[in-house]
Amino acid sequence: MVAVFQSPISAVEVKAQAISLGADLVGVADAQAMNDHPPYAADPKRPSDISDYDADRVIVLARRINLGTSRIAKWDERHKYYNDELTITALEETALELVIWLEKHGYPALIVPPTHVDPWRYDGNPDQHLAPLLSLDHAAVEAGLGTLGLNLQLLTPEYGPRVMLSAVLTSAPIEPDIRMERALCHGPKCGRCLSSCPGDVIGQWERDWPACDNYRNPHGFKQLTDFLGEVIDTTDTQRQKEMIRSEDSFNLWQSILRGAGAVTGCRRCQDVCPVGLDYESLLKDALDLIPEDSAEKQSSLARMLEAVTAGDYENQSRWIGKLDEN
Repeated sequence: MVAVFQSPISAVEVKAQAISLGADLVGVADAQAMNDHPPYAADPKRPSDISDYDADRVIVLARRINLGTSRIAKWDERHKYYNDELTITALEETALELVIWLEKHGYPALIVPPTHVDPWRYDGNPDQHLAPLLSLDHAAVEAGLGTLGLNLQLLTPEYGPRVMLSAVLTSAPIEPDIRMERALCHGPKCGRCLSSCPGDVIGQWERDWPACDNYRNPHGFKQLTDFLGEVIDTTDTQRQKEMIRSEDSFNLWQSILRGAGAVTGCRRCQDVCPVGLDYESLLKDALDLIPEDSAEKQSSLARMLEAVTAGDYENQSRWIGKLDEN
């Protein structure tokens, strides 16, 4: 890009613009640091894998989720899907408007999809976890917005894990933010994420992502292909008609139309997390009790406390941060 077309901008200006467009939190990550420290060796998820030209900085945008839906304990409540889908749509609009603003100043930019799955990476296996090309949770840590929790989800000081993320890649020469060094997560001595998980997919600083997808994507592509396969395999035509008219069919149809359930779903671990300024005053009265807890889950947490930095902590410590020794 020829410099004559570029207007000088600062990180402060970029953040102010993003906030004015609807973001609740904004941070800037150094893409080179992310390229040098990929979160997963087998699937590096580097900015350089997305663009050769316009990925010097990763501007991470966060928008908080509606707390009224967090106060509904049922994990698969459809109002959660609907409200989350609207939040994703608003976040997409914020990211797009920021890209337009950056390009008016002479800096090409592009958006990383604001979901935890990326259907464009589908390779014919509906059981595969369709992770995006860039881990937005790790990018948010690099951008100084927070640290990862026991379930490897972003925690922020303001809203805990109750945010949705998007990112904008650009080569605008703006100052990157500094990573937080101390962990926000209380680890297994809290363990509310593990206790509340309906699928028992949370381990020690790790998560069974394909198993989690069954809850985070309850009406996603895997469920669609499974359902259509059952319809095709059913030889009873009356049964086929009943299946097509069923609630499962309706939910999949709604998912295709709106995206709800395909890119949103269970966020029970986010709802019950005590990290964040919003929890004590707005959530604790409704969420303090965890009905999903069990003796088995408490035993798992007790075992974790015997070696807090076991599991995948070593590989993820850059983004989890330094744990409280008390």
